[in-house]
Amino acid sequence: MIDAIRTTAAAALLMTLLLAGAARADGDAARGEARFQDCAACHRLEAGANNVGPSLHGIFSRKAGELADFRYSPAIKRSGITWTPETLDKFITDPQAVVPANRMPYAGMVDASDRADLIEYLSKASR
Repeated sequence: MIDAIRTTAAAALLMTLLLAGAARADGDAARGEARFQDCAACHRLEAGANNVGPSLHGIFSRKAGELADFRYSPAIKRSGITWTPETLDKFITDPQAVVPANRMPYAGMVDASDRADLIEYLSKASR
């Protein structure tokens, strides 16, 4: 009887955690557009529109340091990163921890839901 209660409780906890994770993974593009304002100081979404940072147009599936018309840090060029929602999520959490000595002067976005919103916005707006 106790084993059945433990199994049921464990299953309920697992379902709760899975649902919470799924909710966080799906960002809100409208909120992400507001989050992008922090990025817009340095980045543009239009193709070829580099600023202090490179254009984010077509970022997903692109290798870091790949745009020929932008001067990347040697650290980014050596990073071997291919931008996916997962790698971008890790990077914007703490850019210096993921790619030490990169030139991006950004402390990071610690809130996972803010990052999910931003990534959802970028997935739509950077095509």
